[in-house]
Amino acid sequence: MEINETLKKQLLLFQKSEITEYHIYQNLAKANKSPENRRIMEMIAEDELKHARLWKKYTGQEVKPRGFSVWFYTLLSKVFGFTFAIKLMEMGEENAQEHYKKLIGKISEIDIFLEDENKHEEILIDMLDEESLRYAGSVVLGLNDALVKLTGALAGFTLALQNTKLIALTGLITGIAAALSMAASEFLATRAEDTGKNPAKASLYTGVAYIMTVAILILPYLLIQNYYVALALTLSAAVMIIAFFNYYISVAKGEPFRRRFLEMAGISLSVAALSFIIGYFIRSVFGIDI
Repeated sequence: MEINETLKKQLLLFQKSEITEYHIYQNLAKANKSPENRRIMEMIAEDELKHARLWKKYTGQEVKPRGFSVWFYTLLSKVFGFTFAIKLMEMGEENAQEHYKKLIGKISEIDIFLEDENKHEEILIDMLDEESLRYAGSVVLGLNDALVKLTGALAGFTLALQNTKLIALTGLITGIAAALSMAASEFLATRAEDTGKNPAKASLYTGVAYIMTVAILILPYLLIQNYYVALALTLSAAVMIIAFFNYYISVAKGEPFRRRFLEMAGISLSVAALSFIIGYFIRSVFGIDI
């Protein structure tokens, strides 16, 4: 069939995307420790290479992968796990499928592309078995508890104590004690339940998530003298943590972002506002002046 210039440009873009994804899957396969996951990634990589070669048959040109995309998704998999990287990349493939459908009747092999893309999605859903996601519930527990308790505590301490260093010290002691308590509770709860999770690992994920959240929320009080500004930055940091984590979960596990984000942010900020008011009344009623 005759390929006009407009169609050729479109096919060249498809070809570049396929060869890019081939290199990404190859990198992810090499870095993956699971033999089964590695085997499936290599199979998908070969499919992507097959697609790129089919497009080349129509374009008659050799194209190079998008170097930045290969680097970016490879780095993303190392930082946030291969599940997140793959899911994020596959979100882009959903758009590609819509473009492929427009070529039905124009390109004879288009049905092969659509079948392979659907097969990729099914395989990926079946293969996603990553430790960090298996323990996502433990991370949520530590993260959510730290955000709700500590934002509330810091808001109350801000009005009651009105001294950034004292607020930071009090918040740090409160946060570490709560982290140890929550980690111990998660250990006992996981051991009592038949979830297949390792109690020690579940406890570790909860404790680390808690401590990291505590550190981020307290940092403004260590850097800034004005306690109102420090509180504003702490609340902003809490919202950013909630947004980031919920985006990660929404991509990696296919869960809705908006509802989860609004729920967590609403609870944390409501508790902070209530604690702020309580701190004000405690200071006024007891006449505390530090």
